[in-house]
Amino acid sequence: MSKSRRRFLASTSVSLLGVACSSNKKPEPSEVPAGAPPAFGTAAPVGPAVSASTFAEAEKLMQVALSPSDRALAAGNWRNSMAALLERRTGPRKVTLEPSAAPWSRWNAVLPGQTAGPGRDRFIRSNVDPGPVPESDQEIAFSPVTRLSRWIERRKLTSQRLTQIYLERLNRFDPKLHCVITLTKDLAIEQARQADQEIAAGKYRGPLHGIPWGAKDLLDTARIPTTYGAEPYRNRVPSEDAAVVKRLHEAGAVLVAKLSLGALALNDIWFGGQTMNPWLIEEGASGSSAGPGAATAAGLVAFAIGSETGGSIIAPSMRCGLTGLRPTFGRVPRTGAMTLCWSLDKLGAMTRSVEDAMLVLQAISGPDAGDLSSVPSRLDFDAGASVAGLRVGYLPGWMKESPATDVDRAALETVKKLGMNAVEVTLPDWPYDSLNVILFAEAAAAFEELTLSGGLDQLKAQVPDAWPNSFRQARFLSAVDFVQADRFRRKVAEEMARVFSQVDLLLVPSLRDEILVITNATGHPSLTLRAGFVEVSEARSDWAPDPKNPLPRFSPPRRVPHGVTLIGKLFDEGVLASAGRTLERSLDVANQRPPGF
Repeated sequence: MSKSRRRFLASTSVSLLGVACSSNKKPEPSEVPAGAPPAFGTAAPVGPAVSASTFAEAEKLMQVALSPSDRALAAGNWRNSMAALLERRTGPRKVTLEPSAAPWSRWNAVLPGQTAGPGRDRFIRSNVDPGPVPESDQEIAFSPVTRLSRWIERRKLTSQRLTQIYLERLNRFDPKLHCVITLTKDLAIEQARQADQEIAAGKYRGPLHGIPWGAKDLLDTARIPTTYGAEPYRNRVPSEDAAVVKRLHEAGAVLVAKLSLGALALNDIWFGGQTMNPWLIEEGASGSSAGPGAATAAGLVAFAIGSETGGSIIAPSMRCGLTGLRPTFGRVPRTGAMTLCWSLDKLGAMTRSVEDAMLVLQAISGPDAGDLSSVPSRLDFDAGASVAGLRVGYLPGWMKESPATDVDRAALETVKKLGMNAVEVTLPDWPYDSLNVILFAEAAAAFEELTLSGGLDQLKAQVPDAWPNSFRQARFLSAVDFVQADRFRRKVAEEMARVFSQVDLLLVPSLRDEILVITNATGHPSLTLRAGFVEVSEARSDWAPDPKNPLPRFSPPRRVPHGVTLIGKLFDEGVLASAGRTLERSLDVANQRPPGF
């Protein structure tokens, strides 16, 4: 607000204000009594001139309607009332918002007055004999972490040998998959050597000690490039490790590669090309955790860390036939990870089995001071726990229509055969995509400088549904609608609380748009696992159809993996994993591999 007072506003006609608005000269305030408060709409006029017709056009964007007199009033006063509010960005007193500056308000996945999560910390992994180490490097590469870790712990397999196997496979198959941005060979060799020395000395750190892994390239790694998959950042080298990277280093895991992501965490195209699906090399791996998906599915790493804001763990896990665990919002800290949306971003494990994902989750859970949304939580997992009597909710209508398949319906029948109780649930028929106002507004805010500087023009994908267009469009979203979307978000969270008062978990078609939007907004954990196979006659894509570039078609159709997704209660990943592990073992399809790898 300026030093002008209400007396100036009251003594000046609207028509005179209109004249004042045509000049950038600050109007002289009249004398005012001591103690008179500032008044809205009395700042010096700034910014370009606007007219009633400006508002008439803007109304089309906002889908509101003003009367002619309302338009004239708004236009006459805009440069004194609202334009000044943009000074933080437009100047003269600009303020830089560093990437580490999170919004003041933050999403709490647990509603007021409610508690969530187990009452105790407990982690009991399976104790099955892993058997002898296979002679074939390929067999070793595709083995789950549950077996690899036992071999390393018992000194039947060295971390150095396992690391060399994965480094060789990364070099051999990356030309087909385009999933590696930076190979961290020197670091990996040193970490593997150290792991073997510690284990030989009896200093075993736990089930990830000596296990090679890959990081989605939005996780900062000290003195190693972290590029976000985007041209403007391809030479970016951070000085510190992300919190999750630090925790995996502390667990003794071996970082072998920084893996691709769609530029700025969207879909599967990055500055090095498109990351491909090892099961169907003619199509993209899906994104944005495309590299973690492709590399883990092809046996190039033992596990990977991906991220999700609106489906980026679930989608590549589905496409590449993986297990993807998206934790409850707030369980895993995002310190040192690229920010897309402060209130939506999550980091999680992408693995070849359910228990593998839990081994990783245990290592990376817990709050960090650098992430204001990270919270203390407990993890209660018993690999041998019975699932009999668990209430598994499902929406009957969703199971009958696309994107559900016979694989989804068969998984629901298997749930019943395993002694779990299938329970019909309902959700209101609401416009859940309205919540994406939050996604677009936060993402555009996170990359405001890149947008306004023209840096977005460097990105490879410049189609209507890519970030460059979305970030530009988001500048014209309504702040009022953002607040209303935030209120709607709480209303949706209350509905999910109602549903979870009736069931212990949900079984849903993985790529059902409503559930992707709902659960990413509410912060509920999800577990996607391979449940069977389907046949496709056309390559699938994350991108909107482009008639000029039709997707490859196949005759006969190709066989590809298909997964289902379980949604759990907040901070109840242990129950989610128990049900998923039991279902995984019963379906018995997780061990099949993509041909050619």
